[in-house]
Order: sequence, then C-alpha cells, then structure tokens
Amino acid sequence: MTRAKFIGAALLAGSIATPASADAIADFYRGKTLNMIISVSPGGGYDLLGRTVARHIAKHIPGSPTAVPRNMPGAGGIVAMKHLATAAQRDGTVMGIVQNNAPLEPLFGTPEADYDPTKVSWIGTPSLETGLLIVWHTSHFKTFDDVRKREMTAGASGVNSAPAFYSRVLNELLGAKIKVIAGYPGQNEGYMGIERGELDTYGVTFWSSLTSTKQQWLRDNSIRILLQYGPVKEAALKGVPYGPDLVKSEEDRLLFEASYGPLSLGRPFLAPPDVPADRLAALRKAFMHMMADKDFQTEAEKLGLQVDNPRSGEQLQAEVNRLYATPKHVVDRLRRIAQNK
Repeated sequence: MTRAKFIGAALLAGSIATPASADAIADFYRGKTLNMIISVSPGGGYDLLGRTVARHIAKHIPGSPTAVPRNMPGAGGIVAMKHLATAAQRDGTVMGIVQNNAPLEPLFGTPEADYDPTKVSWIGTPSLETGLLIVWHTSHFKTFDDVRKREMTAGASGVNSAPAFYSRVLNELLGAKIKVIAGYPGQNEGYMGIERGELDTYGVTFWSSLTSTKQQWLRDNSIRILLQYGPVKEAALKGVPYGPDLVKSEEDRLLFEASYGPLSLGRPFLAPPDVPADRLAALRKAFMHMMADKDFQTEAEKLGLQVDNPRSGEQLQAEVNRLYATPKHVVDRLRRIAQNK
C-alpha cells in the first residue's frame, strides 16, 4: 500500500466530524493556544520533529489555533509523559511528543512511571522506528556473527539507558557479546567515541536519527550496519539481518517484540486522557491530514525527518493495549533485563 493510500484509509477509518460538530470544534479552537509539549531539550531529532509538527498541524484543525512548542525534558521522557497523563488540561488544548520508551516504562517496571499509558489519548506517529547495531567502516566486526564470537564495546549514558538495555537484549536473545561502557552523556558523544576508535558501537542507533543527524555517514559509507530490529524491516536496509529472524523460540520472539515495543510507537504524539471525543477526533484527523500535506512533507524532507510510515491514534492505542497484554512470565523476564538483574 502506498503512503498516500495508507493515509487515506486511516482517515476514512477514523471519526469524521459532521458539519455541526466541525462548527463546534472551530468555535472552540478559534483564538486558542495549542500547547505542544516536547519531552526533550531544544535541539535533536525529537525537538525538531515536535517543532515542525507545531508549525503545520494547526492549519488542519478547525478554528486554526496557535500551536506553541514547550520543552519539558527529564527522566528520558517520563516527566513529560507523566504531565500529559496526569496533570495537563484535558480539553484538547494540550498535546505532545514523548520519547517512545516513556509509554512503556510502567511495563518495564520503572518505579517513577506511575501513570497508565492505556488511558491517554493517542494522536499518531509519523513513522515507526528501527533499531540498528552499527560499527565504523574500519572495524574488525564485519558481520553480526562476529559480535557473537568476540567482545564488542558499546557506549551508553548509564546502565539503565536505552542503549544499555538494547545491548543486554541482544546478548540475551541473540548470543551477542556486548560490553556496555557507561558514562557517555548522549548519542553525539557516543558517536564521537566510535569515530575516535574508543568504542566499537553505540548501544542502539535509530534509523530515523541516523538519516536526520548523520546523513554524511550514510553518504560516505562511513559505517557498517550489522543488524536491524523493530516492528518492521526497514526497506532501505535490504541485506541487513533482521533480529527477530534470528531468535530460537516463541518465548524469545515475544520477549524481543516486547523489548522493541517502544520502536513500534515510533515518535508518538499524544494528548491527556478524557479529551472530549469530538476534539480528539479532530486532532487525530488533523495529524493524518498534515502527514499528507505537501508543505509538511517538503519541510520534513529538507530537515531529514522520517515521516514516511505514519500510524493513526487508533493504531497506536491498539499497539499500546497489545503490549500491555504481554504474558506475565515474558514481562518478568523483560523487567529483569531492563533492570539489569
């Protein structure tokens, strides 16, 4: 299915406001501010995407409110997620983008994540994420089999960060021998470590991040991609092994799916719980219309943003519900890996 047909089908499947309700929506939003919560500091892929959506989504909402970005960083997205889930206005004037780990932190057993992601109002995502294991082009790791034979060093900010977590997942499920080196403040510092040869890899690199922030690496063939994993195979990475194809049991497959659950949410946009149904329908419809808007697509392409595989709010809601229905014995194993026990 083409992207245009996919978006069209999603729009038809969603709630379409009647003229009367559309007028009520316009009356509500006219002259109002739509606060766009962004769960990271200024700069970087999530912030860039959040601000780009804020610039474009309002014209697709009846009444054309003014969308204003507001950065709310902290705890890997938990601060913003908790605000949206428990404290933000529920009238349809607040939405946001959070790191995709934040909706699943309660599933992973993170104590600070005391909110219910199944209750929030999911708006949509512009794409799904694909996790990668990369090395520098001069590395002695030529294939993923090499990672099973000798130790690989991987940078991470801390032992409970996403790069460290995914390194442990690959060790657990695919027999990798990845040693996490914590203490790198962020991805950029980890990437510099790879370039300097002090690291073999960064714990996880996302395809969307690579295409938006390191296009020159791809253009110059500076890196080698040894593995990909996520909800779907990335079409641009033909020939790169797909992690779920390498697991040995059904339980391992379920565990892998749960572990990359955040990637199946892409870069998710959401609103607080209990947003009035007609306003939620309007926000979801506006998001999907924006995805098909030529001006938005042109700016996204210029900025290197991945917006080629959108999912609707209804689809995100179904995915969150599915992940939270993961069997308990699989969740227990997932939490052991996540908590490094």
